[in-house]
Amino acid sequence: MLNELARIPRFLADWIKPNLKEFRHAKLHRVWLVAIAMGVLVGCGAILFRLTIGWVQLLWLGETHESIASIAAGLPWWQVILAPAAGGLVVGIIIQRFMPGRRAEGVADVIEAQALGLSRLTFRKGLLSGLISAISIGAGASVGREGPIIHLGASISASLGRRLELPASARRIILGAGVAAAISASFNAPIAGAIFAHEVILGHYALSAFVPIALASVVAAVISRLYFGDFPAFIIPDYQITSYWEVPAFALLGLTCAAAAILFQFALMGTDHVARRVPMPLWLRPVVGGLAVGVIALAFPHVLGVGYEATDLALKGQLPLDLMLALIVAKTAATAISLASRFGGGVFSPALYLGAVTGGAFGLIAANAFPGLASSEGLYTILGMGAVAAAVLGAPFSTTLIVFELTGGFALSLALLVSVSIASGLTQAFHGHSIFQWQLETRGLFLREGPHKRLVRTIRVQDFLQPLEPDEDPGPVEQDQRGEALSPMDTLEIALRHFDASGKGRLPVVDPQDQTKIIGWALRVQALSTYNAALIETSVEEHR
Repeated sequence: MLNELARIPRFLADWIKPNLKEFRHAKLHRVWLVAIAMGVLVGCGAILFRLTIGWVQLLWLGETHESIASIAAGLPWWQVILAPAAGGLVVGIIIQRFMPGRRAEGVADVIEAQALGLSRLTFRKGLLSGLISAISIGAGASVGREGPIIHLGASISASLGRRLELPASARRIILGAGVAAAISASFNAPIAGAIFAHEVILGHYALSAFVPIALASVVAAVISRLYFGDFPAFIIPDYQITSYWEVPAFALLGLTCAAAAILFQFALMGTDHVARRVPMPLWLRPVVGGLAVGVIALAFPHVLGVGYEATDLALKGQLPLDLMLALIVAKTAATAISLASRFGGGVFSPALYLGAVTGGAFGLIAANAFPGLASSEGLYTILGMGAVAAAVLGAPFSTTLIVFELTGGFALSLALLVSVSIASGLTQAFHGHSIFQWQLETRGLFLREGPHKRLVRTIRVQDFLQPLEPDEDPGPVEQDQRGEALSPMDTLEIALRHFDASGKGRLPVVDPQDQTKIIGWALRVQALSTYNAALIETSVEEHR
């Protein structure tokens, strides 16, 4: 017995040592510390971003708070029209002179960087995109503020990960931590921030990623609450479900919200398609778009800016039915015009806005049709927020949690799940993808096909190129062999097709500047080995 007891410490040591070794090898102890620092940095960045929006508003509204609609309603008509146009002029100049992509970046760029390489996210572009978006929102453009904060948080995390020379997997975790901190600080929703980072950015759930992401999200929420106060974004009455006979109505609301989400996405796509084909100087596009938004705001000032004032009024049942129906059209048009005109900003807040007015209108109609059974209009407003936002963003889990944390309406889980699931499912059936996936697919990146497709399109020949030996002289490529030759920047997909067409196991790799000069060899075995290693690394990272 004593011998058995004496072996226990050694047994425990043999058990624990490999795990600690793997923990240190992945540098997860550093990742945890960096994640906490990310929470502080991104939390402070989110505060500064919102303050910048207020400073821009101060120039033409004389106020810094979010009640833009009520203030703009009392301004002269020319001021309402010219303010977004003047902001558009500043945005257009910054984009044309300083942004390499000729646009402000957002959530889709973060997803693209996670898939193709975090070097695409730079601190400079993050700051410029944040500045463009703050000016856009402050000037009245109908866009959201959460997307820019997410991009800013991701840019900070990517830059910090490169500077600290963390492993690639650790840098992706830090990227998720920056995104979670951004959502948490913006919405005061730490749980939703952690889930959003996994669901939308990383695309998987892993314990090694969850811990640092949760730490960053909590720290950012604390920073935000210390400055703005500890309360949800919207203070609402205590709404309750009147009768469980309403479940069919919740399902019908999901159908209605799916229609609103589908039309909203098609409006964004169609307006962007038309805008790209109108010949116009880049700097002038936001000016024209700002004028159009200003004209809409003359009739419906509720479309200006983030729109939280109108969303709050809808949640409290203080908007009439005819106005909510009109705002569905007006907000959709204003947001589509703003984004197509190259204003910076996101679609999160507009989606919540459209969901609120769609749900509110549905609730009023249901209350008139079934006065004894229907719950209050405000309850349907909350459900509509979650359903439309989840369908547009393609993020049902995190959006459900965001609505819970925004409103404190945890008692509505049954109704919210019904509406969100139906709206998300129908939107997927009709539309096929989220707004972020559409943006990526217009750039030729199809992430829905799985990691295997992404890898064959992102691995380059230069990643498995076998250079020439010091004394090797292969001679020039013959004319009839040039169709088999590869370039260092060709993708693995192209290389495998060349291998298959030629039937060879080794192909020449030529200088891009001189198609006759061989600079190395591509081996089929090495190409497949590189591909398999990348697949294994992806699988391990997703399940560790």
